[in-house]
Amino acid sequence: MGEFKVHRVRFFNYVPSGIRCVAYNNQSNRLAVSRTDGTVEVYNLSANYFQEKFFPGHESRATEALCWAEGQRLFSAGLNGEIMEYDLQALNIKYAVDVFGGPIWSMAVSPSGSQLLVGCEDGSVKLFQITPDKIQFERNFDRQKSRILSLSWHPSGTHIAAGSIDYISVFDVKSGSAIHKMIVDRQHMGVSKRKCIVWGVAFLSDGTVISVDSAGKVQFWDSATGTLVKSHLIANADVQSIAVAEQEDSFVVGTAEGTVFHFQLVPVTSNSSEKQWVRTKPFQHHTHDVRTVAHSPTALISGGTDTHLVIRPLMEKVEVKNYDAALRKITFPHRRLISCSKKRQLLLFQFAHHLELWRLGSTVATGKNGDTLPLSKNADHLLHLKTKGPENIICSCISPCGSWIAYSTVSRFFLYRLNYEHDNISLKRVSKMPPFLRCALQILFSEDSTKLFVASNQGALHIVQLSGGSFKHLHAFQPQSGTVEAMCLLAVSSDGNWLAASGTSAGVHVYNVKQLKLHCTVPAYNFPVTAMAIAPNTNNLVIAHSDQQVFEYSIPDKQYTDWSRTVQKQGFHHLWLQRDTPITHISFHPKRPMHILLHDAYMFCIIDKSLPLPNDKTLLYNPFPPTNESDVVRRRTAHAFKISKIYKVKHLVLLFWIVGSFVISKCNKLHNWKIRAPSVSMQRTWIVGNKSPF
Repeated sequence: MGEFKVHRVRFFNYVPSGIRCVAYNNQSNRLAVSRTDGTVEVYNLSANYFQEKFFPGHESRATEALCWAEGQRLFSAGLNGEIMEYDLQALNIKYAVDVFGGPIWSMAVSPSGSQLLVGCEDGSVKLFQITPDKIQFERNFDRQKSRILSLSWHPSGTHIAAGSIDYISVFDVKSGSAIHKMIVDRQHMGVSKRKCIVWGVAFLSDGTVISVDSAGKVQFWDSATGTLVKSHLIANADVQSIAVAEQEDSFVVGTAEGTVFHFQLVPVTSNSSEKQWVRTKPFQHHTHDVRTVAHSPTALISGGTDTHLVIRPLMEKVEVKNYDAALRKITFPHRRLISCSKKRQLLLFQFAHHLELWRLGSTVATGKNGDTLPLSKNADHLLHLKTKGPENIICSCISPCGSWIAYSTVSRFFLYRLNYEHDNISLKRVSKMPPFLRCALQILFSEDSTKLFVASNQGALHIVQLSGGSFKHLHAFQPQSGTVEAMCLLAVSSDGNWLAASGTSAGVHVYNVKQLKLHCTVPAYNFPVTAMAIAPNTNNLVIAHSDQQVFEYSIPDKQYTDWSRTVQKQGFHHLWLQRDTPITHISFHPKRPMHILLHDAYMFCIIDKSLPLPNDKTLLYNPFPPTNESDVVRRRTAHAFKISKIYKVKHLVLLFWIVGSFVISKCNKLHNWKIRAPSVSMQRTWIVGNKSPF
């Protein structure tokens, strides 16, 4: 493999936001996740749990509830008192409606998917009709004395249960009147608490209402008589969330102690038709409060303050050992947060409300394979660029020459010109940006830094010419008529002639930048694209999908390459396909056109196309044979995949090639729900040869 340097960058102090609520869509097998900074993410559980969409956060949006409605429509509500609907194609907010009830604490969609119910700070329960284009207020239910913290519909749609402080109300939907008020017990461990908060309720088909509260109890109520049937004390702290399986044979609850409990409906005796609820399985995958849970047909899903999204499979429900059989912890986003200036050896780090520009450290020392070399010059923190306003940053990029920085929020696009004088750096903003660049979902510079490619939230791809300190709009590739598909990934060739764009529907379009026209469309595939890049010498487009398949497509020939056809004929190693984290970045060795470099959150891999593919009987994670073997033996036993997993305890964010070296940027392992980044002096430069770490 040759010898090269590896820069291990460990000062990217990125802290994900905690998870506030989740909503599972059984029809599309998708999961919506809301974080405490207002960000909403959508995961495709059928596509290896890939985060295929996200909506940036906002300081004034504290989302308290998410739900899916009929027609795959996603709604959220929060403490700003508004209901919002999301456009899942354009990846923006369609509209926001003020409910005029103060902060919204809870929301639930009717079993038919045509009505929306919200619980407010002022004790009101409001019913909305979901129309094709918007939502329309229908009526108020009887107002209660305290805020409505939880809601649940009866599967028939005729009644609802509402959890509040110290009591649970049962409403008749037709009249809007409260027909029962069930007072919860304030006793906790023999001590009477001042208040008992009903954090969650679930209404079952047989009329049973299940509640979870701040006294650490799971209680079962008869909604017909308004009486308590059974009570389980399961925690010394709040039980904060509940979710019931669609078949109503099990449910899951999450506690403030970080524990998730699973309850199942089982027969009283082996031959009895009578059934009872039994707590069967406790799980401790969180360190702090479990604020929200969901129940899919095959897994229990939980999230909370420690930022982890945990998917724990129900092994009795999983028929085949595949993606669904693996325990997953998803913490970091599946999108790019770092960009690089190769010429000046700069890294641009993206955070929610600011950007950081760093210069890599360097070393003049030498050593043998695996040695750690001391830094002769530490990394420099050159710039801290803070955004104005409450909106989170969507995307950002630094040009390869290091002279331009661009980033975008939901409402504004920013372009800066950087000037370097010795150790000083100056920044000048380019003013009067055109209105069509108001919001960008993806930004990319050409290799020579003369062009800027911008993917807008309206589906258009803009090409901007950069010259000196000014810019000129050259062209816009418009989406096909009748479609507004957001482009989530961009890749440009090193010669600047080709631009590839991937949208939310997993399609990839390739444009001719010189002739300003669509060149071709890569054949559609069932799984979304997670990463793509264009090889510098061949202009072959390498595409990675969420099911771990990797394709190579010749842009000049408009067809898959021979190597890609061989891969699809033979197939990848089963261990490669069973990996549960998506490939997030692809790059190339400039002097070795047969090598493809790619990585996910826990490993990086070099695929040598000149070597044979490993079969299922071959060890996939197999290093090269000992150096004392002959070259003939080494070539005969080697295969195309060289994988390093030495970063499995960290979160690998980015890997790229820069001036004869690999740069590997990582986030440290989460500890006590905070990410602790080491000091700048802890950056290390490694010499890595053909044995280690491959």
